[in-house]
Amino acid sequence: MGKLVIADNLSLRYENSEIIKPSSFNINSGDFVFLTGVSGSGKTTIIKSLYGEIKPSGGKLLVGEFDLKNISKSKLSLLRKHLGIVFQDFKLIPEWNILKNVMLPLLIAGVNKTDAENLAMEYLNRVKLSHKADKFPEELSGGEQQRAAIARATIHNPVMILADEPISGLDEYSASLVMDLFIKANRLGITIVIASHSIPSDFSINFRQLHIEKGYVYELS
Repeated sequence: MGKLVIADNLSLRYENSEIIKPSSFNINSGDFVFLTGVSGSGKTTIIKSLYGEIKPSGGKLLVGEFDLKNISKSKLSLLRKHLGIVFQDFKLIPEWNILKNVMLPLLIAGVNKTDAENLAMEYLNRVKLSHKADKFPEELSGGEQQRAAIARATIHNPVMILADEPISGLDEYSASLVMDLFIKANRLGITIVIASHSIPSDFSINFRQLHIEKGYVYELS
């Protein structure tokens, strides 16, 4: 498998605070990666760096062919079209119903409205939410909003999905359904990177674990 992410002596900081100290790691195309560490260790910071929200303060970070230290706005926009992002706070658009929220990546890509609606309904069915297509985010539970966010993140068949604490605070049913969606996406060849406090004890597929300790990123075997 080719390397999709290359971090070489990568450091990341907020203002004057260095969150990630010089660390090197790779993520291969098709990997299923858990990014672990205690609260405040820098998991979200790394996720944000991988979609260009935070630029490296030192070292090198490549995602595909894109150098995220010196990336232009136009190239960053192009990169994000190939990513699926599941935010910790979902970031569903409150004024849109769930169907339209899930359609969003397709509309950005220029897919016509009818085709986008049909595919969005198919994906809502996959996450057991087709019966709530006309509901607005505030009318859904946290678990339902997370499942809608995952449908939106996967609908355009991204190269890589980045998920920040996707099962935190979910009930057991929703958490199990969410993880199953990630597994199915990975089996289709999509690279998965999940920031999480811990790895589910019943997780059975092959995965890699990148762990953050005192600002450094290590791979655990």
